[in-house]
Amino acid sequence: MNDTATQSAREAADRLYRTESRRVLATLIRLLGSFDLAEEALHDAFAAAVEQWPSEGVPANPRAWLVSAGRFKAIDRIRRRARFDATLAEIERGLDADAEITPEPDTDGVEDDRLRLVFTCCHPALPSDAQVALTLREVCGLTTEEIAHAFLTAPSTLAQRIVRAKNKIRAARIPYQVPAHEDLPGRLDAVLRVVYLVFNEGYSASSGESVTRHDLSGEAIRLGRLLMGLLPEPEVMGLLALMLLQESRRAARTSADGEIILLADQDRSSWDHAQIAEGCALVERAFSSPRHGVYSLQAAIAAVHAEAPGEAQTDWAQIVALYDLLMRAHPSPVVALNRAVALAMRDGPQAGLAIVDDLLAQGELAAYHLAHAARADLCRRLGYNGEARLSYQRALALARQTPERRFLERRLAEVGA
Repeated sequence: MNDTATQSAREAADRLYRTESRRVLATLIRLLGSFDLAEEALHDAFAAAVEQWPSEGVPANPRAWLVSAGRFKAIDRIRRRARFDATLAEIERGLDADAEITPEPDTDGVEDDRLRLVFTCCHPALPSDAQVALTLREVCGLTTEEIAHAFLTAPSTLAQRIVRAKNKIRAARIPYQVPAHEDLPGRLDAVLRVVYLVFNEGYSASSGESVTRHDLSGEAIRLGRLLMGLLPEPEVMGLLALMLLQESRRAARTSADGEIILLADQDRSSWDHAQIAEGCALVERAFSSPRHGVYSLQAAIAAVHAEAPGEAQTDWAQIVALYDLLMRAHPSPVVALNRAVALAMRDGPQAGLAIVDDLLAQGELAAYHLAHAARADLCRRLGYNGEARLSYQRALALARQTPERRFLERRLAEVGA
């Protein structure tokens, strides 16, 4: 074994952990029937890869190798501990250590362990907030801090929800499967909400050195396509359209050195026009049904942006009207904030500032850095530099993404001068 082989194997394992670990985990959860055992097995499998691949070489099918290694490691672990734990003894009896690791046929036509896992995590026996938190943690690998940011709540609260949800799945013996077709509509809302939050974290990372996390937005779009094949409902179309339209701008949202480029300054010729065409077609299909909802409305707003040649040519009146519909369908402080920004583009910054000030006074957006950043920008445009400075400082104190912080620091320097 030489240093080059060791380094190459470590790099392969690291790359696979970033791209495949959640799929390996999903399969291990199906095989082992336990979140905690599967997580231990996942880490054991990657440790074994780092140890064995330098001498044996990276296998032709590394994901299957990792699943097999993790499963055998779990069986060994279970057998050592089974005499002390009746639950583990029961799991051991259901495992065949000599069984071949192959994809199992799926009578629902969905051969995807991650989609099965999404539906398990979104089982109606779990509270809705726990469904989303558990799926984001287990299916997508977000940290509790990242999920807490999406929920605007404390990481400790999210951690407790996740633990309780796992305990409920184990105690209630919730099956690891896609529900029967007749049960799908009732289970779909929670799954769509999860996919939406996963995409949001990928489209605008809550923390770290990058504006986006393409692995998460790409995974959300993949899950959205799987759901479309399973149940082509208007809101599934709407969500997939929304994700495609937003993702179409990803390459234009940062400079070569990773700095944020605002929508008004983006090179629209670099947008992915194939994704825009697909997204707009899905919006039209969704709106052909009277049952379209919040995702379809958000996708329609994204479509107006996508079809405009530039910010000056954007139909802000139509965007405000769509936000009015969205507020009636799903009133929330964040939707109200986005509507205020659109209103400022239609009627001027003073009109938007009045609404933003009212929203911040209500308190629900006090810890939301984008609300303070929006207020700062409106004050800057009005020439209220002192007020803008205070709001930029507050936004900067709350922001955790490095490029966002650099952008806010530049804006703060401008109004400070």
